Amino acid sequence: MKRLMTVLAVVAAVFSTSAFAADSCDSQADAKKLAGAARTSFVKKCEKDNPPTDAASCEARATDKKLAGAAKTSFVTKCEKDAKGTTAKASCDAQAAEKKLAGAAKNSFVKKCVADAGA
Repeated sequence: MKRLMTVLAVVAAVFSTSAFAADSCDSQADAKKLAGAARTSFVKKCEKDNPPTDAASCEARATDKKLAGAAKTSFVTKCEKDAKGTTAKASCDAQAAEKKLAGAAKNSFVKKCVADAGA
């Protein structure tokens, strides 16, 4: 039960920080007073480092990119898949840390855990 609560806390933390990534990336760029290519580069890198975690943010990004039809569907599907993989990896990393695994044992555990989460 304790492990379940820890995993849920980690997943909740990942969802809460990444869901606002697009807004925070823009606000961070504003705070740094970036403009033009520097701003665009900063925002792209920031969004890449903080991928969206739910379907609504994936839909919003697709709309921002002015995608429609098959391109939008493909983008949203990939976005949601990437977000799911990110949260599974974060959860598995937390479990490995809780078990105090390191090196090859940690890598093996995380790989199996992520595969099980995807199944």
